[in-house]
Amino acid sequence: MKDLYQGQRSMRNMRRQAMQRGVIAVLDIGTSKIACLVLQFDGPGQFRETDGVGPMAGQSNFRVVGTAHTRSRGMRCGEIQTMAETERAIRTVIQQAQKDAGVRVDHVIACISGARPASYGLAGEVSLEAGKVAQYDVARVLGACEVPEFGRGREVLHAQPVNFAVDGRSGLSDPRDHSGEKLAVDMHVLTIDGDAAGNLVHCIRRCDMELAGVASASYASGLAALVEDEQELGAACIDLGSGTTGVSVFIKKHMIFADAVRFGGDLITQDIAKGLRVSYAQAERLKTLHGGVEATGRDDREMIDLGGDTGDWETDRRQVSRSDLIGIMRPRVEEILENVAEILEAAGFDFMPSRQVVLTGGGSQIPGLDVLAARMLGHNVRIGRPLRIQGLPHTATAPGFSSAIGLSLLTAHPQDEWWDFEMPAEAYPAGSIRRAYRWFKNNW
Repeated sequence: MKDLYQGQRSMRNMRRQAMQRGVIAVLDIGTSKIACLVLQFDGPGQFRETDGVGPMAGQSNFRVVGTAHTRSRGMRCGEIQTMAETERAIRTVIQQAQKDAGVRVDHVIACISGARPASYGLAGEVSLEAGKVAQYDVARVLGACEVPEFGRGREVLHAQPVNFAVDGRSGLSDPRDHSGEKLAVDMHVLTIDGDAAGNLVHCIRRCDMELAGVASASYASGLAALVEDEQELGAACIDLGSGTTGVSVFIKKHMIFADAVRFGGDLITQDIAKGLRVSYAQAERLKTLHGGVEATGRDDREMIDLGGDTGDWETDRRQVSRSDLIGIMRPRVEEILENVAEILEAAGFDFMPSRQVVLTGGGSQIPGLDVLAARMLGHNVRIGRPLRIQGLPHTATAPGFSSAIGLSLLTAHPQDEWWDFEMPAEAYPAGSIRRAYRWFKNNW
């Protein structure tokens, strides 16, 4: 996987160079909105190089100096459908963020929410030649992991070591300098559809920006919405977006599983528009101001003006009860949660020591959703707001900004991945994954 390895290393280096210059932008390209945060760094060197496993990750303190968001265009299910429209929207939001920050930004890190993510667990083991784990041995054991056949057109997005073991002593986050005879590793690999990722790369480059990294939106949302204890003991983050619903599972502060449901809040809005015969904009307003999933006796008497400007007096004066609106929304929400439950079951979530579920994303703000989710998923459920980061305006602290905030945290405090280590030449595997080499070589 030499080309893939070198491509990802070059992105890491580009990110470090941007941090040394002081500013970098993070871009959350969603189905309903595109958000951009401009980060200013205090510079690397705030932490010792021996902190963490990877020697290249590099951590730094930062603050937000510019924010902007705009309506997304040309997107469907978290993937680009119309390149020109998405390009215009990205250019608009980046220009607004640069104007707000008062600085020019050349490098951007983006997250992708669609592209059909799929998780794999890999394992590797090597003998220790010197009787003690060295940096070279960590690279060797990562290179010893057997890579399965991911399928045609699949590309590796994340490849993170989640657990090391020395002579059976498991649970090590940093095995260096441990004495033993054998070193083993468990690695989580997340793959996505190569064409969808390639479209994203091409679109950002058309905006005259240098791409310094791509991350999973589900992963970023989990970093922002889960507190430290939840990441340590085990929790699932459900990111209810407009076009997709991302699912990520964390334990021991590492993501061990990620997947996505290919529909979200946008489908609920469409149901309201069709059921009540109103425009999409009116349906979105009704969902935001009056929506819910738990009806009470009072909702039968609460009447909502549908409004309109058709010129027909009777049509523009129509009313509907809130219970009727809830009756339209609830079946679609239940369908989304049923799909989420299937994903969590496939991930073995029921066997985790702590089974906390955190709902985030714009769709998580539907009243009563946490109660319905707890009933359907059978776990403790709470609504998660993203962590507060320095310089972030209050308008960007809503759950809908979890992916952008998580991507900021990941940019400043990256977790070690396979390409952060000097891979020995004999460890490059051959065979079915050569398509990934060519794709990364051509795109990164």
